[in-house]
Amino acid sequence: MASYLEIADDEKGHELDLFCVPRHYENDLDKVIIPHGLIMDRTERLARDIIRDMGGHHIVALCVLKGGYKFFADLLDYIKALNQNSDKSVPLTVDFIRVKSYCNDKSTNNVKVIGGDELSSLAGKDIVETGRTMQTLLSLLNECRPKMVKVVSLLVKRTPRSSGYRPDYIGFEVPDAFLVGYALDYNEYFRDLSHICILNDQAKEKYKV
Repeated sequence: MASYLEIADDEKGHELDLFCVPRHYENDLDKVIIPHGLIMDRTERLARDIIRDMGGHHIVALCVLKGGYKFFADLLDYIKALNQNSDKSVPLTVDFIRVKSYCNDKSTNNVKVIGGDELSSLAGKDIVETGRTMQTLLSLLNECRPKMVKVVSLLVKRTPRSSGYRPDYIGFEVPDAFLVGYALDYNEYFRDLSHICILNDQAKEKYKV
């Protein structure tokens, strides 16, 4: 079972004025729930775990856009540093795919896979994914018969709507709140926020489409 850092349901978080938050978002957020430094430390540990488990395998690192791009880039930077400075190393190539499943703050239960190269090119490879909406994508990937698929997710949400699926590598388990920042968006806003924060109800209306 994957290890993770749990953010409790009653976690009080941190006041916004303790951090550097873009001025245009100051009235849109309730609190900082995961500061950027903590995200980076946890991501570095995930990279170490992947190198330990996957060393020697040729990996295709598949980034799920758009929400996964920042985590993906930082994770690969740590893996690259470990490749250069440790006894174990992982041959690595990169690909991208876009998955869309939200409208405003609601999951549509209709997962759309948009763009990306032909998944058939992944046949026979070991794949490590990073992102949030996985089960539909996993079924598509398995049709291509890769040797192995491992999923890395920065966040797993505790919610009664969960299907029960758990990634192989998890950064944080978080409360059932709408989170933004660190490339996680609300209708394309808040990707430029470094910390992971809880969006307030006023902002949901303000940026609603």
